[in-house]
Amino acid sequence: MISFQTGISQNSDIMKNTIYQFTVDDIEGNKFDFQELKGKKIMVVNTASKCGLTPQYKGLQELYDKYKDSGFVIVGFPANNFLWQEPGSDEKILSFCKKNYGVTFPMMSKISVTGSSMHPIYKFLTQVKKNGFKDSTVKWNFQKYLIGETGKIEKIISPKTLPQSDEVINWIEGTK
Repeated sequence: MISFQTGISQNSDIMKNTIYQFTVDDIEGNKFDFQELKGKKIMVVNTASKCGLTPQYKGLQELYDKYKDSGFVIVGFPANNFLWQEPGSDEKILSFCKKNYGVTFPMMSKISVTGSSMHPIYKFLTQVKKNGFKDSTVKWNFQKYLIGETGKIEKIISPKTLPQSDEVINWIEGTK
């Protein structure tokens, strides 16, 4: 489920080409409004519980723990698009993430990140006409989209690049 901000207002230009236009369902069925993240650096990552890259949850949680009080947030989107590596329900995914990796960063309801059923937020992330940054393809689980304090995409990080890589840390810390 997704809703878009509607109507014409002074904020409409601010919302265009930003992630702030989206409200999605979190993994517990509550509304998650990206407008609440204004001014923060955001990492959006598609996740899966049965993938060779699943141990990245540990690094993601460590990154979140280290920087969450410094204006950084991770938003996870479970997806079952790659070799059926996220088959579980939202409840099973949440339980798995908490039990195995102690995940406390915001997790959203399972969505599709590719193909004809691609969720609108991933259409935004992957289409230059919607994001004003560049076209991209979600290559696998754990692809990372780094969104700056203005809500615009600044970097796209390969699935195999670890969350605690220099590239990610430098972006969070604003050193490169």
